[in-house]
Amino acid sequence: MRVILQRVKRAKCTVDDKVTGEIEKGYALLLGIHNSDTKEIADKMIEKIKNLRIFEDENGKTNLNIEAVGGGILLIPQFTLYADCKKGNRPNFLEAANPEMANEMFMYMYEGFKKHFESIGKGVFGADMEIELVNDGPFTLNLDSENLKF
Repeated sequence: MRVILQRVKRAKCTVDDKVTGEIEKGYALLLGIHNSDTKEIADKMIEKIKNLRIFEDENGKTNLNIEAVGGGILLIPQFTLYADCKKGNRPNFLEAANPEMANEMFMYMYEGFKKHFESIGKGVFGADMEIELVNDGPFTLNLDSENLKF
């Protein structure tokens, strides 16, 4: 599982001129699902993201997690995070989960985050989405379940 996490002042997803998700302060998460991902990995990634201390405290130190600042989550499906560009000029996506599995895992992650956050929004799996955000910092992290110790 791969997540590009961006700390944002606000973020919004629009599909066919309709807002499908919008948050103020929090995280915009681009989520890529690998063909070997499991719900156990998803649960661990949710906990990791929930507990990351990347918001500033009263002393200006990145010491607070998203719950401490009342932040929200905007979750966006992003299969292209598993693009393989090693050979040629056209990426292949053989490592990305098939659409059925990926959508199931995307919705599982969304429901998992929903248990912890009042302010939560999402993109639409398989849709042409427009994502608007104001990055805060900028503070962007690349989280890959292959490289994380849970």
